[in-house]
Parts: sequence; structure tokens; C-alpha cells
Amino acid sequence: MELKFEHKPAGHCENGVVRNLLKFYGVDLSEPMIFGLGSGIFFSHMPFYKMHGMPITSFRPLPGEIFSRVTKLLGIKVKRYKFRNQKRAMDKLDEILFQGIPVGVLVGVYHLPYFPKEYRFHFNAHNICVIGKEGDDYIVSDPVVIDKCRLSSNALRIVRFAKGTYPPMGRMYYIKSVEKMRPLDAEMIKKAILRACNRMLRIPFPMFGVKGINYLSKRVRRWEKIYGEKGAALNLAQVIRMLEEIGTGGAGFRFMYSAFLQEASEILKNPELKQLSFELTEAGDMWRDFAYHSARFFKKREGEIETYDQIADKLAAIARKEKDIFTKLEKTVKCG
Repeated sequence: MELKFEHKPAGHCENGVVRNLLKFYGVDLSEPMIFGLGSGIFFSHMPFYKMHGMPITSFRPLPGEIFSRVTKLLGIKVKRYKFRNQKRAMDKLDEILFQGIPVGVLVGVYHLPYFPKEYRFHFNAHNICVIGKEGDDYIVSDPVVIDKCRLSSNALRIVRFAKGTYPPMGRMYYIKSVEKMRPLDAEMIKKAILRACNRMLRIPFPMFGVKGINYLSKRVRRWEKIYGEKGAALNLAQVIRMLEEIGTGGAGFRFMYSAFLQEASEILKNPELKQLSFELTEAGDMWRDFAYHSARFFKKREGEIETYDQIADKLAAIARKEKDIFTKLEKTVKCG
């Protein structure tokens, strides 16, 4: 049994799963629009929350938040589960799937057999969609893979209950009803933009949003004193990895949100949003430049960065740039 589900690759797993789930129910939105409606642009640096023994730097909200925000804005009824019992998790998946409903599931990447070995790492916030079952094999739509894939029942169970930081615990979610769905309108877009601005500018803790970028900058200046030469290098590698390899990364998310602002500019008939999209693209370029030169520094190759202070300076410049962008974006939407 396989559902008539259009598999369409995406730049980011959760955006892709949400877009493809909505398309199954006749709601056709672009990936940037999904990302924007989900207020997906973010930043956090959390020393108290570790991956591989090092603080997590994240450029995305918590897994599942984009799905929750988009469906809530559109008035779509959804259902979510998480489990302790692995058999119950697989039985519930089968129950929903055989009702003809595609199911989004959260999995760990490391044991996904269709991922090349060089791309497998212990990251437990990857989204895929289960769209069929034949014998002992599940058919899945993974938005970061070109074609549909197959997973044995045991393989799917293993990745649904991966160990480590943020274990997925069999989490699954699906669309229950679109009967009361509201069509996309300007107010939804404004609300989503203002939420993103608020999260980037006004969370009252130093680890999040623009404050978080400055917070990381200040910590980078002290890394060698805190961790020593080797520890500082490993922490830098962790930031680069989160920025460039895990999910879409900081630069990629800035480019995607820029594309959303261009769509929003047309819908809201607000040319200032298009100008701000160009500025956000520049911020994405700054993140990419930061990753490139920091990687050269980490590998001890000659380049423009020779000290952790210079790395911190680049982060501080990004923080100033993004504070300016989101301050203007908030003002533009409120006045528009």
C-alpha cells in the first residue's frame, strides 16, 4: 500500500515535510512561505544544552514548531504523539497510515541506511514522512533526498528511538482535518513576521535571537581560557557544523527567509519588504563568510582570521546587521 503522495525535495526537512503534507490535502504553498509562516528564522547558543559534550548553537526553532505554527495559522487540525513503548509507536503508525493518512515522524540521522556514511551523524531532529508500507518495508518521503526511500520496520523503529541529545521518542504527527482551514491572507503573514521579529529581538534571555549572537561572540573571546587550545577548536568546529551541515544552517535559513519576504512583499504590496529581503541576503552572506574563514582558521590554513577575537568580531558585526534588519522589519509590518 502506497499513498498518492507527491514527493518533492526541499532545502530543509521540516519545511519539506510540512509543505508536502499540505500539498496532499490540496494546499499548495512554497517552501519559503512555509518557513516564513512558521517563523522559522532564529538563533540560539545554549551552553547548558550539549551535543557531543559541547554547547549547542542552533539556527532553527525546536523541531515541530514550524508544523505547529503553520497549521495553527491556517486553522488546520493536527494530532501529535510521542511514546515510551516502541511497539505501541509502530502499531499507532500503522493504524494511522492504513487509514490513508501520511504521517510525519521525527528520527535520528545516524542510523538512516539510505544516507551516505559521510552524512551520518548523531542528530535526532530530522523529519521524514511515512507514506506507505509493503510487507515489512515502509515507504518514506525524505525531503532532503531526491527519490522516495524504503526502510525496514526494524530500521524505522531504530531511528524513531535513537539515543542521545533530544531523543525523538517515537514522535509522530499528521493532519487530522482541513475542514476549518482558512485561506492564506495578509494578516497571517504579518502575524508570522512579527513573531519572528519578537523572537529575534525580545526574548529576555541572553542566549537567544540577536542577543544570542552577541552572547556567542563574547564567549568565543574567552574560549581558549575556558577550554584550552584543543577545546576551543572543537567548539568552533561544532558551531561551523551547526551552521553549514546540520539542517539548512544559518546562512541557508537567511536566504530562505529572504525568499519568503519577497513573496510577502507581493502579497502585502509592500516594496520595503523586498528591500529588507536583499539586506537579509547580505546577512546570509556574512554567515557564509564567517563559516568559510572560521573553517580555514580551524584547519590552521592561512587566511584573514588569525585569532578568536577576529572570529568574535565577525559575529558581533552579524549581530548588528540582524538587529538592524529585524528592527526595520518589525516597524515596516506594524506601519504597513
